[in-house]
Amino acid sequence: MTQISSQLHFTQGSGSASGAHKKMFLVANIPPVKVFVKKQYLYDHQKGHGEFVEGVWATVKSIQGRALYFETYIPEYAALYDKLPISAFVSSPDVKDDLPLEELELWDAFSYHITVIEKITVPPRAKYLSPSKNWYHGEYLFTIDSCHADHNLPNINYSQVPQEHKSFNILELENGHFAAQPNNRTLFYDKSLTPSEPKQPDFKVSTIEYNVESVSKWTAGDDTNYFYNFKEQK
Repeated sequence: MTQISSQLHFTQGSGSASGAHKKMFLVANIPPVKVFVKKQYLYDHQKGHGEFVEGVWATVKSIQGRALYFETYIPEYAALYDKLPISAFVSSPDVKDDLPLEELELWDAFSYHITVIEKITVPPRAKYLSPSKNWYHGEYLFTIDSCHADHNLPNINYSQVPQEHKSFNILELENGHFAAQPNNRTLFYDKSLTPSEPKQPDFKVSTIEYNVESVSKWTAGDDTNYFYNFKEQK
């Protein structure tokens, strides 16, 4: 992984790595990963094919129903270039093959409300299974997740439906590309903990919305003491 700053433990908040964690609307800061932009994306695919320009990721944009958009600072031009998909980037100008966007990102963005987090306990080595049934190996960088954060607006997305929700694990692949993949298409390998032949997950998708207050038969509504007691509701 190529980052401009080392060992960045990243959470969204007050604009610094130590800020309070919160959801962001539409645009969020991301770790400053060094990338090479496929130049044809900078010219609306009209020219620049086979050429690259060096850049640094600045932000990610989440528009419901579209692929994730990445904003990149391009020092050579002193320019910020916005709204490029993850297929526009490689980690080296020596990358010759070109993978389609749908091979690198499985789902469109779920919501305008997102958070970005580097999951410290997630092992860095990873691989994912693409729609074409190819396994791609790489390194975990960070995760983008989403929710419906504004209860004053109608909830018209699936970001909080258990069986539909997906997160986006951003991976730097060994083939030089980047990918955004959900947990249930990705395997993570820890050098100390993962056995030499791990089992293939055969789990079922979680469909239950777990909560404790709406199903409880106990109440503390009759007790005003600091250390209250529960009574069974009749």
